Amino acid sequence: MREPATGVDGDGDARSDHELIAAHVAGDPDAFGILIRRHQAHLWVIARRTSATTEDAADCLQEALLSAHRMASGFRHDAAVRSWLHRIVVNACLDRIRRNRSRPAIPLGEGEHQEPIEPRDRIAAAETTMAVEHALRELPLDQRAAIVAVDMHGFSVSETARMLGVPEGTIKSRCARGRLRLAQQLGYLRPSGNLE
Repeated sequence: MREPATGVDGDGDARSDHELIAAHVAGDPDAFGILIRRHQAHLWVIARRTSATTEDAADCLQEALLSAHRMASGFRHDAAVRSWLHRIVVNACLDRIRRNRSRPAIPLGEGEHQEPIEPRDRIAAAETTMAVEHALRELPLDQRAAIVAVDMHGFSVSETARMLGVPEGTIKSRCARGRLRLAQQLGYLRPSGNLE
């Protein structure tokens, strides 16, 4: 797994991710914040795609970051920091989904906030994104986690297997079954289907 180059995203810090984790464990009060800012966008996308709602994603990401902060001393330096953070976020999201199933919440209304009108191509893109996210939420949790990691974030099968703690063959099987279900649910989005 690749570790980010120094000063990723213009954070101005020349330390590697591994060095930042070590500095955090040693008591550097700024190291963990720099590390999280470096990976924040990626971790948010993971949380959003794995969670049922934006609110759940925000809560899960916060829980995951608190866990990572507390568990940093147990980080194995033979792994990539990004993979370690990815796994913590996915696990927090899956835990939240399981808890929500046992005690479902009633969503609050949208309130008075109105979104500005956007051009049609942006609306179409947003509709497609919503359809894909809805289809992802319909997948079983194990398939969703595998699809998000492999197909949406480009992790290899072996990296995903390590992150989720299952054999590579299991990841391949989950991805294949998940892709088939997504193809069935989203087949109407293919251009040829829209030309009729």
